[in-house]
Amino acid sequence: MSNNNKDKFKLIAKNKKAYFDYEIVKSFEAWIDLRGYEVKSIRHWHVNLKGSYVSSINNELYIKWMHITPWKALPNREAIEPDRERKIFLHKKDILYLTQKIKEAGNTIIVCELYFKGQLIKAKIALAKGRKKYEKKQVLKERTLDREAKKAMQKYY
Repeated sequence: MSNNNKDKFKLIAKNKKAYFDYEIVKSFEAWIDLRGYEVKSIRHWHVNLKGSYVSSINNELYIKWMHITPWKALPNREAIEPDRERKIFLHKKDILYLTQKIKEAGNTIIVCELYFKGQLIKAKIALAKGRKKYEKKQVLKERTLDREAKKAMQKYY
């Protein structure tokens, strides 16, 4: 077991709504093309993943609608686009796999988490299928039952 700094993960942001609205089929770890001021903002947790997704343009993947609030100390904060498209980097075979899968009906690529891996900022993206309304209700019901079962077990132990 290595005690290397690169093995440590520190969660920055999580897209909780994505886990509820979608069924995760397969997930991937990706690098994001960020600018310096965006890295500073992310290191201070000024990022929001709600509503963000990944699209394919010319066999390259881009994150859309990931909001990074501009860093306070920047001289021209108005000129910065907080919701700009950001390129993500994966292996070529993974990019081809994902671009084929999103062409199928009901599939999309979402951003689930943003985290530090050592000093690097990585994103967990996932191929996901949208859930129907009745499936969402079923998920809520299952979570409630699990929570109640845990509470009942804690009373006895």
